[in-house]
Amino acid sequence: MDPITQQGIAGAAGAAGDPVYVDDIFSIDLFRNNNNSAQINNDIDLAGEGGLVLMKYRDANSEWAWVDSERGVSQSLDSQGTNPQYTKAFVNSFDSDGFTHGSYVGTSNSSSIVSYTLRKQKGFFDVVTFTGTGSVQNISHSLGSVPGMIIVKKTSGTGAWNVYHRSSGANGVIYLHGTHGNSVDNGVWNNTAPTSSVFTVGADVGVNANGSTYVAYVFAHDDQSFGTDSDKAIIKCGSFVIGSGATSDVDLGFEPQFVLTKLSSTTGNWLLSDVMRGTADTEYNYLQANASSAESTLTGGNFYTTSTGFHYESLGSAGNTVVYMAIRRPHKPPTAGTEVFAMDTGSSSSTTPTWDSGFTVDMSFVIHPNSNSHNRMNAARLLGPKYLSANNTDPIAAVSSFTWDSNVGWGKDYNYNGYSYMYRRAPGFFDVVTYTGTGSARTVNHNLTVAPELLIVKCRTNNGQWAVYNAIDGASKALTISISGIFTFNPYWNSTAPTATQFTVATDGAVNNNTQTYIAYLFATLDGISKVGSYTGTGYDVNVDCGFSAGARFVLIKRTDSTGDWYVFDTLRGIASGNDPYFVLNTYAAQVTNTDYIDPLNAGFTVTSSAPAALNASGGTYLFLAIA
Repeated sequence: MDPITQQGIAGAAGAAGDPVYVDDIFSIDLFRNNNNSAQINNDIDLAGEGGLVLMKYRDANSEWAWVDSERGVSQSLDSQGTNPQYTKAFVNSFDSDGFTHGSYVGTSNSSSIVSYTLRKQKGFFDVVTFTGTGSVQNISHSLGSVPGMIIVKKTSGTGAWNVYHRSSGANGVIYLHGTHGNSVDNGVWNNTAPTSSVFTVGADVGVNANGSTYVAYVFAHDDQSFGTDSDKAIIKCGSFVIGSGATSDVDLGFEPQFVLTKLSSTTGNWLLSDVMRGTADTEYNYLQANASSAESTLTGGNFYTTSTGFHYESLGSAGNTVVYMAIRRPHKPPTAGTEVFAMDTGSSSSTTPTWDSGFTVDMSFVIHPNSNSHNRMNAARLLGPKYLSANNTDPIAAVSSFTWDSNVGWGKDYNYNGYSYMYRRAPGFFDVVTYTGTGSARTVNHNLTVAPELLIVKCRTNNGQWAVYNAIDGASKALTISISGIFTFNPYWNSTAPTATQFTVATDGAVNNNTQTYIAYLFATLDGISKVGSYTGTGYDVNVDCGFSAGARFVLIKRTDSTGDWYVFDTLRGIASGNDPYFVLNTYAAQVTNTDYIDPLNAGFTVTSSAPAALNASGGTYLFLAIA
């Protein structure tokens, strides 16, 4: 039987050999239904390349909407049942930079929606439509690699959502619309494994009834042709057996942003998790691909992502098998500081987000510059709705308004009037890692892709100092943020410098107490975007060259050879040739506005001759972090 042909999809190397990143072909978007067409601009070309948009209301029972370019934007499928495709305006158009959400209102106008955009791309994903013959036939696809998972649904009539998964084999089938585990059925895939160009459907009416029409969603597995050097995988389809204590740690070789799991050896729901809605080890939000149920939340460590995969706990019994499909987190290098760092004064209202960034925020410091009583609050996506305080050693505390339900900012209903300094994780610039201590010297994986030059670790579940490493003073020294001391000998880092993939912690409780949980922030120098460095004071004006072209928007300075506060300057409050407001990170003190300690410099910043010894003593040494 001749394979059915279809339009080709973009090559893994992209146009003119350009590298392709997961950011170019997959996006998780959170938005609210406003009873009007809304443009979802995620920089994914659906108009030219084609693909799939999958969406669901999060805060109410509702149908799933599967809308793809092969069937057209007017046709939708719902994975909670076996109904045929139907006409509904979930999507108005596929655009060159995303899609336009339709005006269909399934619940209230303010309902929260999650959408997943998958662009057709060799080595990642394809959409195929075909007509059944009633006889075994091969269906062509354009992955260019062997699929890891295939979902086939009849569109012209009632029919099951048939799932092939490489871990279940070519004689196995799982149903996306139900809870049943893997079944043996040679009639679905004809007991024939897919190849890099075709997959086979048997005579089963669910996949190949004569004259019926079907759509297939084809997912790749471990195609290592993505990223800067075109040698990274961005999608994996695999399985694991739940370990003793109903706990498993799955190593993907990358940190995922999206994970779909299903118990295959017994009954269970298809659980859909992503970092935008929350996969922190303190709180886990999930949807069920086979049910109309609203989003549910589990507290504790039931499921969370790690630097190399994900942790799965108490979601099935030991000995059971789980299949999964996981997609890598964004890994495209930034080209400007505004893509990864922003500052905002906040809306002081119920408007979401409270603080606007223009990008997905992964970490923030929240400062009330005019108050003598507010903590220097530190929040992060991997912490969930919780925070730490840079000016003290307290463990993590909860605040419900610290939410991350936005692609362009963070926070909700927070009447604080505070400044937010917002950071996005990106290769070579900044990374965030959570881990659990062991009490024995150990390494911790990270995804900064270069050796961190500034590393900050804080215990979350117990009192503990903010442990700080910097590459200039080396791995045998450390200091803390919450006090003004000097860099001095400390065993925090086991006298081992971090690498491009790991950092080392010794046995001190500040970094590695047994069973305690920690968070780590890693910064590095990225040309034209950030600079971690040092300068020597002169008592006169000191020009600090960071390699920027339009000056530093944010500057953090700490004296390292003597006591001194952690000074913060920024262009939101003003870096000018006159007085420049500043605050210190390690105390409650309100900002100071009547001093001229720093001046603008196109290449970076200037520390003035009027600055005190904490910033510019003759012969003094100073650590700084600057962001363009």
